[in-house]
Amino acid sequence: MNADEKRTAPVILIIDDEVAILRFLRAALDTGEFSVHEAQTGYTGIAAASAKRPDVILLDLGLPDLDGVEVIKRIREWSEVPIIVLSVREAESEKVAALDAGADDYLTKPFGVAELQARIRVSLRRSQQQAPEAVYRSDDLEVDVSRRRVTVSGEEVQLTPTEYELLRLLVNHAGNVVTHTQILRKIWGAAYGEQQNILRVNISHLRQKIEKNPSRPRLIITEPGVGYRLKGE
Repeated sequence: MNADEKRTAPVILIIDDEVAILRFLRAALDTGEFSVHEAQTGYTGIAAASAKRPDVILLDLGLPDLDGVEVIKRIREWSEVPIIVLSVREAESEKVAALDAGADDYLTKPFGVAELQARIRVSLRRSQQQAPEAVYRSDDLEVDVSRRRVTVSGEEVQLTPTEYELLRLLVNHAGNVVTHTQILRKIWGAAYGEQQNILRVNISHLRQKIEKNPSRPRLIITEPGVGYRLKGE
């Protein structure tokens, strides 16, 4: 690989204080496809995010100086860079807190290299898309955001305004989980932030219209206790 290829490779910033994890991630990612940089504390990670302008951040929550959720909040004050949390914390409340703070995805340690690389590619595609002009395609579903047109197997599907806005939100985050709270606040407003029943009902109605088998959905995937993920393109 020459110097020009190295400069154009997507920049991955790893913020993690575990030497073994850093060694593992560098071996998995620093193969020419990505340019990898490291930080071992929250403060140095925030500084590196500002200086390196990474394309994706891989963030551990258990840092020695700042909790990872606080790191997310501080980065989100000035950047929309995709943040993928890599953590041993398995509790749903921990995942929800990180995602609500602005993380784009969450992987629990240990994880496979192939899955991590796939999540990174999804995040890169999403950040490179211009969402208002995007056309999402997966299986028989096509969503043309600019034309507000939804088709299944070539046939146009009639959605209510709420169902369409819900689907568009999921399309804009395709491949990544969106929490219950994020969806409720975005679609219905802050007052509905805890009313998950209205969300479940609308997800059910939406699945009836776009899924081949709504009882075993393949497009809108439930992340138990956390939220929903639309299948990546």
